[in-house]
Parts: sequence; C-alpha cells; structure tokens
Amino acid sequence: MQNVGNAETRTSLVGKLNGAATKRALITGASSGMGLEYAELLAAQKANLVLAARRREPMEKLAIELRQKYGVEIVVEPIDLAVPGAAARLKTSLDEKSLQIDILVNNAGYGLHGDFLDTPLERTIDMIQLNITAVTELSFIFGQDMATRGSGQILLIASILSFQPVPGFAAYAATKSYVLSFGEALHDELSPRGVTVTCLCPGHTETGFDSAASAPVSRMLRILTMKPRPVAESGLRALSQGKPSVVAGFMNKIIIFSNRLTPRSMQRAVMKSVTGG
Repeated sequence: MQNVGNAETRTSLVGKLNGAATKRALITGASSGMGLEYAELLAAQKANLVLAARRREPMEKLAIELRQKYGVEIVVEPIDLAVPGAAARLKTSLDEKSLQIDILVNNAGYGLHGDFLDTPLERTIDMIQLNITAVTELSFIFGQDMATRGSGQILLIASILSFQPVPGFAAYAATKSYVLSFGEALHDELSPRGVTVTCLCPGHTETGFDSAASAPVSRMLRILTMKPRPVAESGLRALSQGKPSVVAGFMNKIIIFSNRLTPRSMQRAVMKSVTGG
C-alpha cells in the first residue's frame, strides 16, 4: 500500500471525522481494491476497524500490517455479502463481540460488462444482491443503531456511471444509480438524527475492477484513470464535511457537468464509446 500522504492531508481527514480515534469503522469489500485504501486511511486516524469480505487471508495480512503500523484494534469478519441475509448475520456476529460501529464504509460491490442478454442471469442477480440489497440492508441495520445514539457516518460508493444509462454496463450502472439516489435521500433523512450519509462517485480507478468485470479499457479510460488513494481520500473528506455526495477527480466533475448540457441519447452514445459497450 501507499503511504498515507502528508501531515496536512491526514489532519484534514482526522479532525473532522467526529473523533475517529475513538471510533470503530466497518469496511466491507476490505480484502482488495479500494477497501485497502479506506482501511489504511482510517487506521492512520487511529480508528479501530472491522474488515469484512469473502476472503479471510488477505484481510488477516492487512490486519497484521495495520496493527503493527498504527496500533489499532482490528477484527476480521469473513463473509459473502452477496448471500441473502449476510448483512444480518454480520450484525449478529458484531453484537456478540460487543462491537459498536460508528463509521460504515459500504465499499463491497462489483461490475459486469457485456450485453445484458449475453450475461448469465444468475451473475446479474448476484451483482444486484451485493450492490443494492446488501448495501440497503447494511445501511438500515447499522443506521438504526447510529440514529438511536444520535451519531454516526455512512459512506456509500456509487460511480460516475450513476448519472446516465451505460450500454455494456446496463445493470451495473443501474445499481449505482440506485446507490446515488438512495444515499442522497438518506443524507436528508438521517442528518436531523445526527447521522451523516455521503455518496462517493468515482470514475475509472486503478483497481481490479476491469478484470473482475471482464471489461476492456479504452484509450480515453486510461487517460481518465485515477489512483485509488486520492479517490478514497475524497470520499472520506466529503464524509467529514457532511456532504451528500462527491464526484472524485476534476475531469470526472467536468464529465458529469457536461451531462446537464447534452441529451440522454448522446450521453449513451458517448459512454458506449468510452467504456467499450
């Protein structure tokens, strides 16, 4: 993993995350990709962690590294959140350990590339279960506790694909549209109850997304690709500032703004060209 930036960057994230040093963060999808970045950034703020993902071994390795580096408490919870009812089982496991979650990073999710009818339906349903149902269940289950206490923070991970239909990523983009709409609505609902909900919308990021989604990477996507660390930082910074949503990266902000000026048919054509749909 990369180093956690300079002292100024760390302070800007630490000071506003409602006393992260006294908090515990649950990070889903914590075995790879962006999950590693959220874990490092939060551990650097002395937040204790719960890492949740399917694969135990990479999480245990990460936990050892972060414990040694930052002296934080880390609990590893191997679980497949794409399985119905997994979110409730995770909550039960944490309750049995008397672990209170103050920061929920709803990071688990994946994409599928290809024509909808050429993709096995069970794979699409599995993706919807993880990207939508599990995110909804986790937000409800842990959001209830936070609202009862009058404090808490939830970071949801959408995408710049949330803002328009995307041929070739039809179902995936639709799941992320749900996350964005859901997250911004929750922001308004839960703010009066002391809970901050922020939705991060990354663009193309240097993770394992492309290989997992069997997606080609066009020349334009390569130009727009961001490193995962600044993307994760932008999400946590927006959460600390109480924003309802944030688009990571200046160029991605320009792309989303341009959507307001173009018809949806043109948006679809452009996205199909860029993503190889």
